[in-house]
This record gives sequence, C-alpha cells and structure tokens, in this order.
Amino acid sequence: MEISGKFRLLSVVVAVGTALAIAPAAPAQTVKIDGSSTVYPITEAVAEEFQKAKKGAVKVTVGISGTGGGFKKFCRGEIDVQDASRPITKKEMETCREAGIAYLEMPVAYDALTVVINPKNTWAKSMTVAELKKMWEPAAQGRITRWNQVNPAWPDAPLKLFGPGADSGTFEYFTEAVTGKSKSSRGDFTASEDDNVLVLGVSRDLNGLGYFGYAYYIENRDKLVAVSVVSPAGRAVAPSVEAVVNGSYQPLSRPIFIYVNAKSAQKREVKEFIEYYNRHAEKLVKEVKYVPLPGKAYTYNLETLSNMRVGTKFEGENKVGLTIEELMKLEAKL
Repeated sequence: MEISGKFRLLSVVVAVGTALAIAPAAPAQTVKIDGSSTVYPITEAVAEEFQKAKKGAVKVTVGISGTGGGFKKFCRGEIDVQDASRPITKKEMETCREAGIAYLEMPVAYDALTVVINPKNTWAKSMTVAELKKMWEPAAQGRITRWNQVNPAWPDAPLKLFGPGADSGTFEYFTEAVTGKSKSSRGDFTASEDDNVLVLGVSRDLNGLGYFGYAYYIENRDKLVAVSVVSPAGRAVAPSVEAVVNGSYQPLSRPIFIYVNAKSAQKREVKEFIEYYNRHAEKLVKEVKYVPLPGKAYTYNLETLSNMRVGTKFEGENKVGLTIEELMKLEAKL
C-alpha cells in the first residue's frame, strides 16, 4: 500500500509538471497603431526595433488607413497611437472630445512633400505653385487634361494625375498649400492610400505626375524624378533634407506626427513604446529618409509623456510653410 501511494503521488507530480511544460506562454501585450502611410515607415522601423528589444513580450501592430481613417479609429478608442501627416482637425478634436478621448501630440519628423514625374518627362523639371494649382484645383476637373493647357511651352500630351485619397493627410496638406483650401481638389485622378500604387502609376506612364512623402520618392528615385518647386522667394528648389532644414523648400515642407491616446499612455507597454520612439527617433527617422527634428524636440515629447501634457499646438488647422524653428515655439492646447 505504501509503494502504491508513493506511485500515485509521483504520477500527480509528473502530470502537473507536464501540464506546466506544455502550458502556452502568456500572450504578448499589444500596442495598436494606424493612420498615415507617410508616417508609416518611421513607426514601422521603431516598432521593429522595439519588439526586438522587448524580445517578443510586446507586439506592435502598424496599419495604414490614411490620416483621416486613422483618426476615425483613434477617436473611437480603437487604437493606442495614431500616425498623422497633418495636425488633428477641429472636427476630429470635437469627435475625440465627445468620446472622452484625450491625446498627446508629438511631432516626430519633417517631410518634404514631393511632386514626382516620369524619368522620360523632359519638360516639367520645375513648376510654380500656380501651375500645380491649375492642374489640381476643382475647376480643372474634366477641363485641364493635357500638359500644354497648364503651360503652353509643354507638349500637347495627356496629363495623367496620381495622388493620395481623401482620407490622406498628405492630400489635405497638399490641397491647402497648392489650391488654398484643404480637400479642395479635382476628383478625376487615380487615387490611393497606398503610396506604392502611386509610385507604380507615375513610373509606368510618361505623362504621369503624382505627389507623396519624400521617403517614398527616395526609395524609388531610380524610377521617378522629383520636381523642383518655385518657392515664394522665386527660386526653384528641389526637395532635400538640406532644403527642409534651411526652410527653402516651401510651401511643401511639413511636420509629421504621432498622437497618443492619453489613457493608453498609462499602460506600461504603450508608455515604453513611446519612450523608445522618441529616444531612437533621430537615428530611425534618418534611416527611412525623413528629416529628424532637433534633439530638444524629442526631449520635449518625453516631457509631454511624463507630464501628460494633452492637446494640440495647431488649433485644428494646418500651418502651411511652418519651419522647424517656428514649430518649436508653439504651445499645446486642448
């Protein structure tokens, strides 16, 4: 009987040990991010490095539904972090307010919004804002369909336009900078929230023209040519890191952002991710070919997180032509 009892005890110990051995590991904590395709390369790079550093303990998902699409999810409390290629709008501020969503606004880089043409295009290497407006304004729909209608020196050839969709912050910023009003654009162009679709369209069409973030141009400069834009000072300036830093690439230089749900920011995994983002932003922003902010801007973001400094510096509006120095002087408000 004694031997039998010992055997039963041993069987229980073995069974418990086996159960513990095959029990699944605790699920990884998750940080949910969505929004801008322009900001995506930065956030995706940070997410990859952060997940490596956490050795799989935290999972970071990064979606691309456009800035507007991302804010819809953000203001419903469906995501922790919103990638945005323009500031939050007054309507989005109100939607978030009604849903009880407070947020931390963090500029993370500068972008040179880039107008691109096919490499075989020999006539449109530089353009004025007035010429871009003539192409893209609502009145151009169905009327301005050939290159020589924009500039008589250009060929009598079909004008094929490619651009971000209406949920894109890039679309909103470009239309405000070029046509004078956000979302004021012709509708008869090939639209996509996926910038790679736009790259492909212009690269395959001699008469194509499109626009998107600088990083997508740099990644595809063997297939595309960047148009020099005539600045308010009257000089044609090509998009570049230097031109953004010195403020000469106007009016298409712009800050890009992440917004953090203030409630989510109190979760350990989200707080650690945002800290990692800002401590490594300068290096990773450069790696994906955007323009990093000064170090003090990332320090400011970390202080925003630690002090839970909620609100926006932009009062619900794009500030077209804002330089890095001017950005740093703005104060956040709800």
